[in-house]
Amino acid sequence: MAFFYTYVLWDAATHAHFYVGHTDNLHARLATHNAKQVLHTSKFAPWEIHSAIAVQTEEQAERLERYLKTHSGGEWAIKHLGLP
Repeated sequence: MAFFYTYVLWDAATHAHFYVGHTDNLHARLATHNAKQVLHTSKFAPWEIHSAIAVQTEEQAERLERYLKTHSGGEWAIKHLGLP
């Protein structure tokens, strides 16, 4: 069974910045971020995977990503995932 992932990255240097996204290939997507091919994340590269949640459908991954990018989702991530 293939999975889709909602992931949280944080910058490897300071762990002060984080980014939330989704993908079906976690390690390839991390490589894309670290190659500075993503405008939003290029400034703070390199990145490390802080956490990832596997779900069965891309729709679920997208919904979770959207939630984590909201104020309440960000607060949840700070409280429960230990983000800065």
